[in-house]
Amino acid sequence: MANANLSNAKRAKQDEFYTQYSDIEKEVNAYLEYNPDTFKGKVVLLPCDDPEWSNFTRFFALHFESLGLRRLVSTSYAPAKKQLQEAPLITMFEAESPQFDPTKAQTRGKIFVLDRDVDGDGHIDINDLQWQYLEGDGDFRSPEIRALRDEADIIVTNPPFSLFREFFAWILEAGKQFLIIGNMNAITYKEVFPYIRANKVWYGCSISSGDREFGVPDSYPLSAAGWRVDDKGRKFIRVKGVRWFTNLDHGRRHQPLPLLTMADNFKFSKHKELLGRTEYACYDNYEAIDVPYTDAIPSDYEGAMGVPISFLDKYCPEQFEILDCNEYRKADNVKIKAHGLIKDSEAAINGSATYARILIRKKH
Repeated sequence: MANANLSNAKRAKQDEFYTQYSDIEKEVNAYLEYNPDTFKGKVVLLPCDDPEWSNFTRFFALHFESLGLRRLVSTSYAPAKKQLQEAPLITMFEAESPQFDPTKAQTRGKIFVLDRDVDGDGHIDINDLQWQYLEGDGDFRSPEIRALRDEADIIVTNPPFSLFREFFAWILEAGKQFLIIGNMNAITYKEVFPYIRANKVWYGCSISSGDREFGVPDSYPLSAAGWRVDDKGRKFIRVKGVRWFTNLDHGRRHQPLPLLTMADNFKFSKHKELLGRTEYACYDNYEAIDVPYTDAIPSDYEGAMGVPISFLDKYCPEQFEILDCNEYRKADNVKIKAHGLIKDSEAAINGSATYARILIRKKH
C-alpha cells in the first residue's frame, strides 16, 4: 500500500526528506560487517545532500578515515527563485555561515569535497566544513554533477521521491555502485523491476518493516498523520514503506528463508485464509499459484508462485529465482507486462483482482 506521506509529497513535489543519522549508520554498518573493505579506497558521491546539514555528509565525513575513503563529494540543489516563492531557501543557519553569499545562494548549489583528514589527527570538525558554490544549480542531471558522478565509485543519498525513476536510471547508466532510499513500491516500476529480477539490484539490509522518521523543511505542510515538532522547532514525519535500494552486497540477502511444506502450511499457518485449505489458488491468466504471504511459501512446490512484493525483504538469490510473468501467460491475449510482474487487470483469481505479485520459483 502506498504511504500517504510519500504520495502527498509526490503530488506536491515536497521531496525534501532528511534521513536520520542513526538510519544511515545502521545501514552502512551492515555492509561493513559483511565486507569491511566495502568503501575502502572509494570515491563516494552524495549528490542530493547539502553539506551544511545533511546527515549523509556528516556521517561520511566523520567516518572518512575509518571507512578508508579516497574522496568524499557532497552537493546540493538550489532551485530557481520562481520555484521558491512558497518555500524560502535561505535558513538562518546558512545565512550565518562564513561561506554564505546572498548573490549565489538562490541559484547555485553547494559542493563540499574531502580528500583527506585535514588535521591529520583522525578527527574532522563536522561543524567547520569548508564548502563552496557550484557553477550551476546542482541538479543531478546537469553536466556538472554528471561529471562528478562519472568520477565516483559509490553514490549514496535519499533522492527526490518524485524523481526516483530518473535518478535510478541516472546511476545505472554510469554503471555505479549505489545505496539510495525510495518507496518499496518502486520495485513495480518497469524501469526498476528488471534489475531486481536479474539480481543486479536488491533491497538494503536495515529496513524491512515498520516506518522511519524523516526531517522535513520548515515550509513542509504537516497535514498528514505521524508528524511532530521537536524542542528546537524542527519538523519530522514518519513514513511507511521506505526501503534502501542497492547493488552493494550484504549478508542478510544470503540467508535462506525457513519454509513449511504445503500440507503444514494448511495445518499450522497463522493466516486464517490458509488454515484448513487443501490447495493454493491459481491465477486466471498465469500458470502459477498465489501465495499471499511470504511465510506461507511451500517448501515442496516446484512450480511458479506469485508472492507479495514484501517478499524481497527475505529474498535469498541462492534459494529462489525471480521470473518474468510474461513467460507464464495462459493465453496470447493476456497483455505483455513491461515490468514482468503479475498486476493490474490480469492479476485476477476467480475474476477478483489481487495485489501486485512477484513470480518466483524455488531453486534446486
